[in-house]
Parts: sequence; C-alpha cells; structure tokens
Amino acid sequence: MFASVGNDAQKKNYIDYPAAYPNVTGVSAADKSGKVAKYSEFGKYVDLAAPGLSLPRWCDATFRSYCDGGGGTSAASALASASAALIWSKHPDWTANQVLRVLIDTASRSWPKDEPSDYLGYGLVRPSQHLLKGKGNPGPPDVDPLTNEKAPGSGSSPSASSKETSAPSTHPPKGSAANKPAASVSNPKSDDANHQLWIAVGAAAAVVAIGGAAFALVRNRRNA
Repeated sequence: MFASVGNDAQKKNYIDYPAAYPNVTGVSAADKSGKVAKYSEFGKYVDLAAPGLSLPRWCDATFRSYCDGGGGTSAASALASASAALIWSKHPDWTANQVLRVLIDTASRSWPKDEPSDYLGYGLVRPSQHLLKGKGNPGPPDVDPLTNEKAPGSGSSPSASSKETSAPSTHPPKGSAANKPAASVSNPKSDDANHQLWIAVGAAAAVVAIGGAAFALVRNRRNA
C-alpha cells in the first residue's frame, strides 16, 4: 500500500495514518530538481518520493484543458503506485515485497541506501531503471523491505502486506537532523485544505507513471 505523508510540514508535520503504519509505504513530494517540497511532511515514516509539484491538472470543471501547478503528496503517491504497477505488470508472479524492493533498489538518491532520508526516504522512484535496464534485486518474496521482517500471509496479492499495528517497527534509522526541506514552492492547488490523504494502490494511476519515468532522469539532492 502506498499513502501520501501529507502536506502540513509547515504547520504540524505530523504524518497521519495509514502512512505511519510500519508496512505502508509513505510517499513524499519533490520538485523538478529532486528537492523535497517545503510542504511535504517528513520523518522516519517517509519511504519513497515522487514528483509532486507543477503537475498538469484540469483547469475547469468541464475537463477540457490542462494547467500547470497541480500536485501534492497525494499526486506523488499516485506516481509511486503507478511505478509499482508497471513493474508488477512485467513480473505478475512477484509479491508486493519484491516489487517494493526493486523500487527501493532503483530509487535515485545521493546518500547511502541504508540511511534513508527523513524527507525523501530511499529516494525518488525510477521504474525505468528496472523496466528498461533490468536493474534492481527483487529478493525474498516473503520479507517486507521496509521492516526487514517476514510479512504475514505474503503473496502476490496487494493485500499481502500486513498493516498490523501490534508489530514493532524495525524501520532503519533515517537521515540526520541536519537535513532540511530544500524546495521553495507554494502549496499544491489540487490537495484540499483538510489534509485528506489519498491512497493509491496497484494500477490506479498507471497512466501518469510515464511522467515519473521522465522525472527520474533529473539529478536529485537530499539536502538544501
């Protein structure tokens, strides 16, 4: 399951559920240069990042024209989910754990893989690295790459990843406190003021993943 971490970093910076569950992939938003958006909430529950700024959006209620300026962590979670869907479509026999592990392995980052950032997690999703270049190790099918624990009821179904709150989180330590959000941007227009989290699962947004693949070519930075 992919869930947006939220857009209230400048107010309360409290990552809500379901993004805070140990077995849910929390997704933050980044700008075109690969820097975290200043509104994107941060903390140890951020696992991956995806484009979340200046995305095309409908200009009016008639759905006949596009405008720039859309986005938010909700849009970023849709792109991350779409990236997973593309990889899963190539390997339908893989489990959710294997798909996510490949996304983590191939994510764009300038910091050690075992020291995820509080702002961009393991990095920016880059599905093209696997789809076009074959990179990424799927690893064991029954081990959650976020907790490094055996996932109860692991299987090829998206529902295989457990969301049990009783299980202790073994999420590896995130980046140092010196990391700071770098992007100076305005809040997204497409996300409502009530901080409603959108959860994007499977192929819900596969169409927009093309933009995510193109975005992966941009060099990213973790720090301001």
